[in-house]
Amino acid sequence: MTETPPPSPKPCRRTQKRLLKQQRYEAKKAEKKAQMKEHKKREVERKRKEWQEKLASVGEEEREKLIEDRKELRKERMEKRTEERGKKIERLQEARINGQNIVIDLEFSHLMSTNELHSLVQQAWLLVDFSAITSRLCCQGEMQNQLLRIPGYDKWVIEKEDRSYIEAFQDQKEKLVYLTADSETILDELDPKAVYIIGGLVDRNRWKGITMKKAKEQGIKTAKLPIGAYLKMSSSQVLTVNHVVEILLKFLETKDWKDSFFQVIPQRKRCEAGSDDNKEEVLSEGFLEEGDEIIA
Repeated sequence: MTETPPPSPKPCRRTQKRLLKQQRYEAKKAEKKAQMKEHKKREVERKRKEWQEKLASVGEEEREKLIEDRKELRKERMEKRTEERGKKIERLQEARINGQNIVIDLEFSHLMSTNELHSLVQQAWLLVDFSAITSRLCCQGEMQNQLLRIPGYDKWVIEKEDRSYIEAFQDQKEKLVYLTADSETILDELDPKAVYIIGGLVDRNRWKGITMKKAKEQGIKTAKLPIGAYLKMSSSQVLTVNHVVEILLKFLETKDWKDSFFQVIPQRKRCEAGSDDNKEEVLSEGFLEEGDEIIA
């Protein structure tokens, strides 16, 4: 006689609340997407009608001129976009030769929820314009699937790897430096020959220390940003991946950590070291790579 398998354990209240919150988020997201699609459709139709009415209200000679002017305007826009993209590609090629190499480690997708993956995808998207450095996305699995769903992802002017950074830089392992808040090494200067790795993990502090552990297991160097020497951070705020990249980029320009931190980190997240407020919130670990907030 076949035994009936025991029923699956009922999720705890905390898990139920998280699943319910995620379902509400997905429903709201789908609704918003549908509304935006409908709004765009209405706008296209409105503009089409306005154009047709405008053509109908003028004589044949002026109508032909309007049509020709519109074609010329579209041509100019396309040429401008092509020129801008060409300049971006040139800057990227220059960065490949002389720029600072930075890798975004996107191998933590199995540890994140749908919402957290969505947040990280937005952070990765914000890196596209940082063409003064060589940013490289190393990802596989669900994170790669999420990125591939973004319209135009294949045209991003950024290096992409569908393998780990260890494989991508197997002949340059000695150059790898993982930036992690748990490192004992403070990053005083940026080594132009080094490849700095930033952990792409949005985890609400569930996996503290995971990037340091990973770096140790892989036998690569680690370092942390000297934020604690200049700033105090609010306990409810952490740095996103794109903020860390911006800080590194700013330091390359200014050679001044304090100036870099204050130019990039939003005022609501910081106050000058030495203030009497939030004394116990001094961020001496460098930066928290487990960012959970997106700055659009």
